[in-house]
Amino acid sequence: MKRVSALILGLSILAGACGGSSPTEPAAGTTSTSTFTVPLSPANEVPAVTNADAAASGTAIIALSVTKDSGGSITSATANFQITVTGFGAASRVTDAHIHNGAAGANAGIFVNTTLASGEIALTNGSGTAAKNGINVPSDRAAAILSNPAGHYFNVHTALNPDGAIRGQLGVAVVTQGTGVSY
Repeated sequence: MKRVSALILGLSILAGACGGSSPTEPAAGTTSTSTFTVPLSPANEVPAVTNADAAASGTAIIALSVTKDSGGSITSATANFQITVTGFGAASRVTDAHIHNGAAGANAGIFVNTTLASGEIALTNGSGTAAKNGINVPSDRAAAILSNPAGHYFNVHTALNPDGAIRGQLGVAVVTQGTGVSY
């Protein structure tokens, strides 16, 4: 009888320690990464690019990592950018690249700056790559991108086309879950 009483007492303590949390609620510090692969084209610019950069294309891979609190609100976010371009003319120079908050067919202001400096994508035979990692993204902007990726576009600017040379809308992301452990 003492064993049964001890077992019941032990189970009662465990049940009380579990609290009322639902197992579907995210734990504090939960992280996830949404990876967007964005094809870039001069035809997507508004207006479409028709000058010497019209043969260019590229791809931006954007990995947006967010940490959420137990209520599901984003508490911090960072982005890693891998930018690959090709088909630019010999005289072209990439000046910068950004995420903008605008739908297809519309231009909008810079929403997330990659911090890419002019000439950082060194073009060899019209092609080049650059990586920018650990870029801080304000929590509200990360939430806006994740809730409506198609309402945001990525574009690469050149000296010849300072308003944008190649562009693509963000789309469906591949999402991976993390543990919230930071290094």
